[in-house]
Amino acid sequence: MSEAVALLDNKASIQQLPPFENLNQQNIVVIENIEQCKTIEEELKAAIFLGFDSESKPTFRVGEVSTGPHLIQLATEHKAYLFHVNSSTLKFLQPILSNPKQLKVGFGLKNDKHIFHKKGIELESCVDLAKGFSHFGFKQQMGLQKAVALLFGQYLAKSKKVGTSNWARKPLTPQQISYAAADAYAALLVFEALRKQSLLPSHISQTIQTALQA
Repeated sequence: MSEAVALLDNKASIQQLPPFENLNQQNIVVIENIEQCKTIEEELKAAIFLGFDSESKPTFRVGEVSTGPHLIQLATEHKAYLFHVNSSTLKFLQPILSNPKQLKVGFGLKNDKHIFHKKGIELESCVDLAKGFSHFGFKQQMGLQKAVALLFGQYLAKSKKVGTSNWARKPLTPQQISYAAADAYAALLVFEALRKQSLLPSHISQTIQTALQA
């Protein structure tokens, strides 16, 4: 356990790990309109667990209010879907994001309930895994990059330049697409790994039980 803590405290050591195995390009789908949404509707509504994240165009001026999210990511075990936010995609996503029987898992979701509420969407059964590593001796919040290093021995590159890029742009760059897909897909893999090893903390396990029994 001490070796794991030492690894995660050393950024250079994490960067020496084999690269994270992200989804290949054909399994990452960018969604812009309702016609595309309808082609994946049955698959998404059948999923019990979904990797989840969102991206917003950064704000730079003092007092500037974000108009995000501008991109919403959902991932299954085999695919990642990146939704450009507009009225039709939001209407399609609303019953999924508000469904208490579908668990949406991710990292750093503290403000998501607030920003989605402003869009008229109430997030239900949404689990932030950042505090899900107490079994390993980590009391502080864990980031996705460190979680991937700990559980899979892989390095998930997180470019600050890409992370703070314009997520409202169309089309997204290949770097943005890969970055956004990995955030949702890796979160789902982390969740599944913890769940299969019965290492999820009690508050998350309780959320799962409540969702499955709803």
